Amino acid sequence: MILGLNNNKLIEETIEKIQQVYLMDKLPWVVGFSGGKDSTALTQLIFQAVVRLPLDRRHKKVYVISSDTLVETPLIISSINKALMNIQVKALELGLPVETHKVKPQIENSFWSSIIGKGYPSPRQKFRWCTDRMKIDPANRFIRDKVDQFGEVVMVLGVREDESATRTQVINSHTIEGKVLMRHSTLSNAFVYAPIKHFTTDDVWKYLRNEESPWGSDNHALYALYQNSSGGECPLIVDKDIKESAGSCGNSRFGCWTCTVVSEDKALRGFIETGEAWLRPLLEFRDWLSFIRDQRDLREKQRMDGGVYFVGQGDERELGLGPFTLAARYEILRKLLKTQLSVKNPYDSDYKLILDEELKHIRRLWIEDGDWSDTLPKIYKEVTGEDLDWEYDDRAMFEEDQITDLELLCDKNNISMKLLKKLITTEKKFSGYKVRRGIIQEFNKILNQDWLHYGKVEGYKE
Repeated sequence: MILGLNNNKLIEETIEKIQQVYLMDKLPWVVGFSGGKDSTALTQLIFQAVVRLPLDRRHKKVYVISSDTLVETPLIISSINKALMNIQVKALELGLPVETHKVKPQIENSFWSSIIGKGYPSPRQKFRWCTDRMKIDPANRFIRDKVDQFGEVVMVLGVREDESATRTQVINSHTIEGKVLMRHSTLSNAFVYAPIKHFTTDDVWKYLRNEESPWGSDNHALYALYQNSSGGECPLIVDKDIKESAGSCGNSRFGCWTCTVVSEDKALRGFIETGEAWLRPLLEFRDWLSFIRDQRDLREKQRMDGGVYFVGQGDERELGLGPFTLAARYEILRKLLKTQLSVKNPYDSDYKLILDEELKHIRRLWIEDGDWSDTLPKIYKEVTGEDLDWEYDDRAMFEEDQITDLELLCDKNNISMKLLKKLITTEKKFSGYKVRRGIIQEFNKILNQDWLHYGKVEGYKE
């Protein structure tokens, strides 16, 4: 296959520059591919640049990585999966040293493990815990692995200066005078190369719409996807500084269908309004998750570390909100499973909103958090009518009637049942060890938490 050449001067100069940077050292490239216009244009340009080189000069690896947060909008992740497969097949056919990879968050850091398992409130602009855990950390693990293997790597990103004034400022702050590579702000031995940073949005679309995809994807379909979603891609972010300038992906970009950082998910709504009505249950769930975030009866009155804090001043001062209560997490899971049953993905019959591995991890977190009744398998059976291959502990901590008796005794003696559960769970965690080093420190840590002393905290009100 002979790749079509674009006579546009900007494109030709960019391809030549990419070749020069590729040949100037032996450092492998890690290309961030989000499946959107910028990363697609970037990857096409790299394809064209490397394929024009003689076989003996294609001397170093190009890793094309894409982030799957496990809660990507279904249409987008389907498009990304197809593109990655096509890129890999075409690279092998053309003899290009290109490998494609998907990076995912560790199960303990996934969206549902964080919200349903640990009780994290759904993300908002001032508490965007999701980006680090679900995008930056997985990508950085891949990069660090390549640094360990090769000593140094170059991240090749489709960032552009005209995306925002803040993005321009971040790019310029990392630029080394007279150098084509930028410093990575957090990863040592990693550099950043931005071949299309001077491109405008019109430059990108003109290139994509006039240039055939080297791996056989339909760039006109990509353009239609943008029109239908009323937005653009959520970029692969590997830099905490760039994270702050990237903004939310839920407003005018397609990213996670669960994004609650903004008040309205225009991308998901746009897909629904242009014919993808099967996505409506996802939008309804996302809106509900955003709605319940600040309901006081669904949130603990202390942080996860047992600390308390206040918001407001004077007579308006009130206790701040902690994580979702266990009861709230039960309800979120129940509603998520019902939503999963109602979603009929026409492109993937095996599509799931939450993975079995996440359910099993959440179950362990709940038990550690005092769910002695082992509620998760019951909820799953109640909603789906099925069972997973759960592992059960033959040494159940307490029977139902014993739990009831403990609750009555705690109430009679004015002792917090929550405190008792924490202490007993800690005792069980250390059981079986001959030397239970650290158990006294754990007990003291629990007994000294702020939430046990609400009555001594001035201004506290339920």
